[in-house]
Amino acid sequence: MIEVEELSDREIDELLSRVGYGHLACSINDDPYVVPVHFAYQNGRIFVYTTEGKKSQIIGQNPRVCLQAEEVVNNQNWESVIVTGVAERITEPDEREAALSAITKVNPTLTPAVSIHWLDNWIRENIEVVFRITPVRTTGRRAVPPLPEAPDVIPENDISRGRIY
Repeated sequence: MIEVEELSDREIDELLSRVGYGHLACSINDDPYVVPVHFAYQNGRIFVYTTEGKKSQIIGQNPRVCLQAEEVVNNQNWESVIVTGVAERITEPDEREAALSAITKVNPTLTPAVSIHWLDNWIRENIEVVFRITPVRTTGRRAVPPLPEAPDVIPENDISRGRIY
């Protein structure tokens, strides 16, 4: 079994600034919906780029969201952060451009959000949406690496193993 400890506020900020990828959960009528997203973290706020679809419709009706981000090296070396907050669609042009600039530094291609959604055989539609998530609560945890095992201590003249040390 591994030990788990809480991350400090500074460590949470560092992980969110470093990772840029996570899972966004939203819910409507007690029906949760979780999707992978790229995000940018600046000045205590999270910015998410997406296109119109199920998540933007849900957030339009219920702006309470949860973002989970993690760094996993292996089962005994990981950090995870959960942010619950309120998502707002950014419509003001200057703020939207600043958010897009931050997001494209993390995810230059804006994938998987930018994808083809065919309306018919001739036209495809991508209506871009940028959300600002204002955190209400953040928590973080990490696995505590196990202590290295102590080496065997062998007495100086132990010949029970057929050798003298």
